[in-house]
Amino acid sequence: GLWSSADRSCTLGHRRLSIIDLSDAAAQPMLNAAGTVALTFNGEIYNYRELRRVLVACGHQFRSRTDSEVLVHGWEEWGHGLVERLNGIFAFAIWDEGKQRLFLARDRFGAKPLYYQATAARYVFGSECKAILAYEQRAATISLPSLVEYMTFQNCFGNDTLFEGVEML
Repeated sequence: GLWSSADRSCTLGHRRLSIIDLSDAAAQPMLNAAGTVALTFNGEIYNYRELRRVLVACGHQFRSRTDSEVLVHGWEEWGHGLVERLNGIFAFAIWDEGKQRLFLARDRFGAKPLYYQATAARYVFGSECKAILAYEQRAATISLPSLVEYMTFQNCFGNDTLFEGVEML
Protein backbone atom coordinates (compact mmCIF):
# COMPACT_ATOMS: atom_id res chain seq x y z
CA GLY A 1 0.00 0.00 0.00
CA LEU A 2 0.99 3.60 -0.54
CA TRP A 3 -0.42 6.77 0.99
CA SER A 4 0.57 10.47 0.78
CA SER A 5 -0.61 13.41 2.85
CA ALA A 6 -2.63 16.11 1.11
CA ASP A 7 0.39 18.40 0.75
CA ARG A 8 2.76 15.49 -0.04
CA SER A 9 4.91 16.32 2.99
CA CYS A 10 4.62 12.68 4.12
CA THR A 11 4.37 9.46 2.15
CA LEU A 12 4.00 6.05 3.78
CA GLY A 13 4.51 2.75 2.00
CA HIS A 14 3.82 -0.69 3.38
CA ARG A 15 4.24 -4.32 2.36
CA ARG A 16 1.94 -6.33 4.58
CA LEU A 17 2.14 -9.84 5.97
CA SER A 18 -1.52 -10.51 6.86
CA ILE A 19 -2.01 -12.62 9.96
CA ILE A 20 -4.78 -11.38 12.28
CA ASP A 21 -7.30 -9.85 9.88
CA LEU A 22 -6.99 -10.84 6.21
CA SER A 23 -9.65 -8.40 4.96
CA ASP A 24 -9.04 -5.24 2.92
CA ALA A 25 -10.23 -3.24 5.96
CA ALA A 26 -6.93 -4.15 7.64
CA ALA A 27 -4.72 -2.97 4.76
CA GLN A 28 -1.91 -0.53 5.43
CA PRO A 29 -1.08 2.26 5.50
CA MET A 30 -4.19 2.49 7.66
CA LEU A 31 -6.13 5.73 8.10
CA ASN A 32 -8.57 6.92 10.72
CA ALA A 33 -12.14 7.68 9.60
CA ALA A 34 -11.34 11.37 8.97
CA GLY A 35 -8.18 10.58 7.03
CA THR A 36 -6.10 12.75 9.38
CA VAL A 37 -4.06 9.96 10.99
CA ALA A 38 -2.08 7.44 8.93
CA LEU A 39 -0.24 4.38 10.25
CA THR A 40 2.32 1.90 9.00
CA PHE A 41 3.05 -0.87 11.47
CA ASN A 42 5.21 -3.96 11.83
CA GLY A 43 4.68 -6.29 14.74
CA GLU A 44 2.08 -7.66 17.05
CA ILE A 45 0.25 -5.98 19.93
CA TYR A 46 -0.49 -8.73 22.46
CA ASN A 47 -3.03 -6.71 24.46
CA TYR A 48 -4.88 -5.23 21.48
CA ARG A 49 -8.21 -6.85 22.42
CA GLU A 50 -8.11 -5.24 25.87
CA LEU A 51 -7.15 -1.85 24.39
CA ARG A 52 -9.89 -2.18 21.78
CA ARG A 53 -12.52 -2.70 24.52
CA VAL A 54 -11.29 0.47 26.28
CA LEU A 55 -11.37 2.44 23.03
CA VAL A 56 -14.88 1.21 22.13
CA ALA A 57 -16.02 2.33 25.59
CA CYS A 58 -14.54 5.76 24.77
CA GLY A 59 -16.70 5.91 21.61
CA HIS A 60 -14.29 4.71 18.90
CA GLN A 61 -15.74 2.63 16.07
CA PHE A 62 -13.65 -0.06 14.39
CA ARG A 63 -13.79 -1.24 10.77
CA SER A 64 -11.43 -4.22 11.18
CA ARG A 65 -10.37 -6.83 13.73
CA THR A 66 -6.66 -6.03 13.50
CA ASP A 67 -4.22 -4.76 16.09
CA SER A 68 -3.16 -2.04 13.62
CA GLU A 69 -6.46 -0.20 13.96
CA VAL A 70 -6.06 -0.19 17.74
CA LEU A 71 -2.91 1.90 17.20
CA VAL A 72 -4.77 4.41 15.02
CA HIS A 73 -7.59 4.89 17.55
CA GLY A 74 -5.14 4.73 20.46
CA TRP A 75 -3.23 7.63 18.92
CA GLU A 76 -6.46 9.61 18.61
CA GLU A 77 -7.32 8.94 22.24
CA TRP A 78 -3.94 9.04 24.04
CA GLY A 79 -1.37 10.56 21.68
CA HIS A 80 2.19 9.77 22.78
CA GLY A 81 0.74 7.99 25.84
CA LEU A 82 -0.33 5.17 23.53
CA VAL A 83 3.14 3.60 23.66
CA GLU A 84 2.99 3.21 27.45
CA ARG A 85 -0.16 1.07 27.09
CA LEU A 86 1.27 -1.35 24.52
CA ASN A 87 2.38 -4.87 25.29
CA GLY A 88 4.00 -6.49 22.29
CA ILE A 89 6.70 -6.37 19.68
CA PHE A 90 6.33 -3.45 17.33
CA ALA A 91 7.75 -0.69 15.21
CA PHE A 92 5.35 1.86 13.77
CA ALA A 93 5.02 5.30 12.29
CA ILE A 94 2.02 7.58 12.64
CA TRP A 95 1.53 10.71 10.56
CA ASP A 96 -0.76 13.20 12.29
CA GLU A 97 -2.05 15.54 9.59
CA GLY A 98 -3.47 18.07 12.05
CA LYS A 99 -0.14 18.48 13.84
CA GLN A 100 1.96 17.96 10.67
CA ARG A 101 4.05 15.58 12.74
CA LEU A 102 5.54 12.12 12.23
CA PHE A 103 5.76 9.89 15.31
CA LEU A 104 7.97 6.78 15.30
CA ALA A 105 8.05 4.15 18.04
CA ARG A 106 9.43 0.69 18.61
CA ASP A 107 9.09 -1.86 21.37
CA ARG A 108 11.33 -1.50 24.40
CA PHE A 109 13.60 -4.43 23.52
CA GLY A 110 13.94 -3.69 19.82
CA ALA A 111 12.45 -7.02 18.71
CA LYS A 112 11.05 -5.12 15.74
CA PRO A 113 13.81 -2.78 14.59
CA LEU A 114 13.31 0.64 13.07
CA TYR A 115 16.00 2.18 10.88
CA TYR A 116 16.15 5.76 9.64
CA GLN A 117 18.16 8.27 7.68
CA ALA A 118 17.74 11.96 8.40
CA THR A 119 18.93 14.68 6.04
CA ALA A 120 18.03 18.34 5.70
CA ALA A 121 15.72 17.46 2.81
CA ARG A 122 13.94 14.35 4.12
CA TYR A 123 13.49 11.66 6.74
CA VAL A 124 13.39 8.06 5.45
CA PHE A 125 12.67 5.05 7.66
CA GLY A 126 12.00 1.35 7.39
CA SER A 127 12.03 -1.96 9.21
CA GLU A 128 15.17 -2.98 7.29
CA CYS A 129 18.25 -1.03 6.19
CA LYS A 130 17.77 -2.26 2.64
CA ALA A 131 14.51 -0.29 2.37
CA ILE A 132 16.42 2.94 3.00
CA LEU A 133 19.23 1.99 0.64
CA ALA A 134 16.67 1.11 -2.05
CA TYR A 135 14.98 4.48 -1.59
CA GLU A 136 18.31 6.23 -2.00
CA GLN A 137 19.07 4.04 -5.04
CA ARG A 138 22.68 3.77 -4.03
CA ALA A 139 25.10 1.06 -3.05
CA ALA A 140 25.66 0.53 0.65
CA THR A 141 28.72 2.16 2.18
CA ILE A 142 30.06 0.22 5.16
CA SER A 143 30.74 2.15 8.37
CA LEU A 144 34.22 1.00 9.36
CA PRO A 145 33.90 1.98 13.07
CA SER A 146 30.62 0.04 13.27
CA LEU A 147 32.19 -2.93 11.48
CA VAL A 148 35.05 -3.01 14.02
CA GLU A 149 32.50 -2.78 16.85
CA TYR A 150 30.44 -5.60 15.32
CA MET A 151 33.47 -7.85 14.77
CA THR A 152 34.61 -7.22 18.37
CA PHE A 153 31.31 -7.47 20.24
CA GLN A 154 29.00 -9.18 17.69
CA ASN A 155 26.79 -6.12 17.94
CA CYS A 156 26.58 -2.43 17.06
CA PHE A 157 25.82 -0.33 20.13
CA GLY A 158 23.77 2.83 20.34
CA ASN A 159 21.98 3.84 17.18
CA ASP A 160 24.81 2.97 14.78
CA THR A 161 24.41 0.40 11.99
CA LEU A 162 26.85 -1.21 9.58
CA PHE A 163 25.82 1.31 6.92
CA GLU A 164 26.99 4.93 6.69
CA GLY A 165 24.15 7.38 7.19
CA VAL A 166 21.63 4.77 8.40
CA GLU A 167 20.81 4.75 12.09
CA MET A 168 18.62 2.57 14.32
CA LEU A 169 16.01 3.89 16.73
